Amino acid sequence: MPQSARSRTGILLLQLGTPDAPTTPALRRYLRQFLSDVRVVDTFRPLWWAILNGVVLVTRPARSARLYASVWSPEGSPLLVTSEAQARALEAQLADTMGDGAPCVAVAMRYGNPSTERAVADLRARGCNRFLAFPMYPQYASATTGSSLEDVMRVLMPERVVSPLRVVPPYPDDPAYIDALVDSARRAFVDWVPDHIVLSFHGIPKRYAELGDPYPEHCTATTRAFAAALDWPPDRLTMSYQSLFGREEWLRPYTDQTLKQLAGRGFERLAVFCPGFLADCLETLEEIGITGREQYRHAGGRDYRLIPCLNVNEAWVDGMTRIVTRELAGWD
Repeated sequence: MPQSARSRTGILLLQLGTPDAPTTPALRRYLRQFLSDVRVVDTFRPLWWAILNGVVLVTRPARSARLYASVWSPEGSPLLVTSEAQARALEAQLADTMGDGAPCVAVAMRYGNPSTERAVADLRARGCNRFLAFPMYPQYASATTGSSLEDVMRVLMPERVVSPLRVVPPYPDDPAYIDALVDSARRAFVDWVPDHIVLSFHGIPKRYAELGDPYPEHCTATTRAFAAALDWPPDRLTMSYQSLFGREEWLRPYTDQTLKQLAGRGFERLAVFCPGFLADCLETLEEIGITGREQYRHAGGRDYRLIPCLNVNEAWVDGMTRIVTRELAGWD
């Protein structure tokens, strides 16, 4: 039988990761794995090991556990719950459009669970023998997309017969993604229109961009495409970067400073989107939804609204389906 006649595709939704529980021991395990990745922190290893084990993993887990506890749901980690819902919704829609033999979908976390190894094993158990890696990061960064893809290859490469693999390329201004963002904005603005919009992306060290990461260009591409599709005045929209870590300079402007400045300039109704995050998580729900609101209001702002991530919005499930269908074209 020809290979194509007995092949089934497994789709790996690549996400960054989440701790298993909002507890200090769970956060210590998660942070050790996350911050040991050289793509995330590329400091000289002996020096970084001393800082990580002697300082960071001693002081940070308890504080991070408290933050996670503030957004943890009865079902578990918001990122994991939503990512698994996205996988189910995408698989169902692909089955509706492609029929028998449609791809199976699984979530693969770079750090924590479900791991890439587990995701690949689960898809193999369902008969999948070729894979499409779909990074849940529209804008490419080595610390996110690069690390997740490296992990996929690490899992697949030791096989005697290496499975065929395709990768969804970065999609910062892909209409399938931008259409979903605009749909989210229009629904949020039905009975309320902000004075100003902030698009807050996860930051990276400035040096990483200087080394070649196209991340800031991708964030700019998303911002421009979003504003054009929404027909939103550029002078009423600001792009910024959040989630700084360490003492090194990161990409600017910083979101926390931007929120305070906008309040000081008299913008009383502020809408904040986090378009680099496709599922709500600690960085959106707590950092922007709670702490960001406090910073804005303390600086004199009034009406502050965090617009939810795309999550399982129908427009984004449609968008994922469009992207997957395009990337699988010709793979028969």
